[in-house]
Amino acid sequence: MAVVKIEQLGSALINKGYLTRDKLNEALAEQVRTGRMLGRVLVENNYVTEEQMARTIAAQQEIPFTDLRRYDVVPEVVRILTEVQARRFHAIILEDRGDSYFVGLVDPSSLRDQDELSSQVGRPLYISVITNEQFSKTVDQIYRKTDQLDEYANDAKREIERDSGIINLSQMIASIDDVDAPVIRLLQTIFEEAVQLRASDIHVEPEENKLVVRFRIDGVLHLQVEADPRISSALAVRLKLLAGMDIAEKRLPQDGRISVMVVNHRIDIRMSTVPCQFGESIVMRLLLQGEGMLDLESSGMPLDIQGKFNRIINSPYGIILVTGPTGSGKTTTLYGALKKLNQRNVKILTCEDPVEYRIAGITQVQVNEKINLNFARMLRSFLRQDPDIMLVGEIRDQETAEIAARAAMTGHLVLSTLHTNDAVSAPTRLLDMGVPGYMIASTLLGVASQRLLRMICTYCSEPYHPIHEEIEWVKHFLGDNFVQANFRQGKGCGRCNSIGFSGRTGVFEMLEMTATLSAALNKGDTVAFERLAREQLGENSIEHHALGLVIHGKTTIAEAMTVITSAEF
Repeated sequence: MAVVKIEQLGSALINKGYLTRDKLNEALAEQVRTGRMLGRVLVENNYVTEEQMARTIAAQQEIPFTDLRRYDVVPEVVRILTEVQARRFHAIILEDRGDSYFVGLVDPSSLRDQDELSSQVGRPLYISVITNEQFSKTVDQIYRKTDQLDEYANDAKREIERDSGIINLSQMIASIDDVDAPVIRLLQTIFEEAVQLRASDIHVEPEENKLVVRFRIDGVLHLQVEADPRISSALAVRLKLLAGMDIAEKRLPQDGRISVMVVNHRIDIRMSTVPCQFGESIVMRLLLQGEGMLDLESSGMPLDIQGKFNRIINSPYGIILVTGPTGSGKTTTLYGALKKLNQRNVKILTCEDPVEYRIAGITQVQVNEKINLNFARMLRSFLRQDPDIMLVGEIRDQETAEIAARAAMTGHLVLSTLHTNDAVSAPTRLLDMGVPGYMIASTLLGVASQRLLRMICTYCSEPYHPIHEEIEWVKHFLGDNFVQANFRQGKGCGRCNSIGFSGRTGVFEMLEMTATLSAALNKGDTVAFERLAREQLGENSIEHHALGLVIHGKTTIAEAMTVITSAEF
C-alpha cells in the first residue's frame, strides 16, 4: 500500500471538486511554515471536511471508505481491542472474518502502526478509512464506563473491607475533594456514564445481596451495575454530604441538591433519599443546565398547535394549562413558553417545586413545604410584586386554583400544569377541586396536553410487519386509511446501546377555549363541555399525533400504545 504524496493528495482533492488551487497553495504555505501535516491544515482551516479528506485518501490508496454513521458496529467485536489500543492506533475493529480482521483506521499511511497492530491482535488486517470525528464518537459510545463502574465498585468494596465495615465519617468529610478515593471515583464515573447515555435519573437501590445502580434513559430504566451491598452505606453518606443532607438521619426521607461539572457539562442534581429495608434508596434527577431549555419548535409540537399555543401565551391575561402524567415534559413546554415571553419590559415570576432550570431575567422561587412556603402562599405574595406573567409549577388544590383564577381576572397571565389524562379533562378537574364554573369560563384560555414517545434509532431502523392485534388497534383510530404506512422498528445497534430507540419527542393536543365551551362551563354542564371539546379536537388529538409518527416510521406501534390508553376495541 503506497503512501499518499502531498502533491497527489492536493491534486486529488482538486479533481474531486473539494478544494481550489488557491486554497491548496495557502495550505501548503502554512504547512511549510508550521510543520503540520497538510491534511490537518486543510481540515482545521475548513478548506475540506474530514469526510472529503478520508474519501480522497481511500480512493488514492485503493482501499474502502467506511461511514461509521451507517455501519452496524458490533460492540463485542470492537472490544477485541482495548480502549488504550484503539485510541493509540486510532483504529476500530469492524468485522471478525475468522482468519483476519476488517479494521477502520483514521490514518492508513503508517505501515509500521498497521504491522504493530496486526502483531498485537495476532491476525492479518484488511484496512478501510474512517474519519477522526466518527472514530471518536464510536469509541466514546463503545468503550463506555461500565467496566470502570464495576472496577470502582470493587475498589470501594475492598476499602470497606479494610475498614472492617466501619465508615469513618470524619475521614470522609476531610477527603471530600480526594478524587482518588474509590467511592468518589465510583460516583464520578456514574455521573459521566449518565451524561453520555443521556440519562434523566440515576437510581441507587440497596438490596439484600447487592447494590443496584440503574439509569432512566428515554423514560425506561436500564440496569448499569451490580455491586457489593456493603458499599451502599459509604455511597449514601458521600452523596448526602455533597447534597448538604443530615448524614446521621437514616430513618426519614430527605431532599437535597448538588451542582457538579461532568465532562464539561454543568449538572444540577436533584436528590431524594428514602429509607428502605436494606439501607437508603437514592434517586437523582439530572438537569443539564443549558440543554434542558428547549424551544417549542424542537419539542415535537405540530405547527398548527404551535400557532395556537403561541397566540394564547401572548394574551395579556388569562390561564394557560399544560397537562399530562409525571415525566411527560410539561415543565419543558412551560419553559419553552417562558423563553419566548422573557423580555426586558416584562416581569415574570415563577413558583416551582423544584426550580429545575435557572433562567436569567426571571425571578424564580423554590417551594418549601417545611416552612409553609407553598404555591398558594407564594401566589398571594406574587400579586404584590407587580408581575405581568406568573408560572405556578402545579395546581394541586382549590386554594391555589382559585388564587390563580383571581390573578388572571385582575390582568395577569398565569401558566401552570395539571395532572389530567387529556386536555378535555382539565376544566372538569378544576370543577372537581371546587373552583366555580364562572371563574374557569372567564379565565381559562387553553389547555395543552402531552406525552413523550421514544423515537426509533435512525441507524438501525428497519421495516416492520405488525401483528394482527396491532393492525386492529391502528384501525380503531384510522379505519383503513393507513395503506401506505411505513411501519418500522429499531433492531438495536451500538449507537442506541442495543435498545432500538434513541431520543424522545412530544405528542400533543391543544384545546382552545371558545364562547361555546365557556358557556357550557359557566352552566356547569360537563357532559356538553366534553362533547363539544372532543368535537373541536377531532383528528388533532394526541392519539392521532402519535399514530402519525407511527405511520411515518418515526416510532413503533408498541411505543404508541404505551402512551395511548383510551382505545377500547
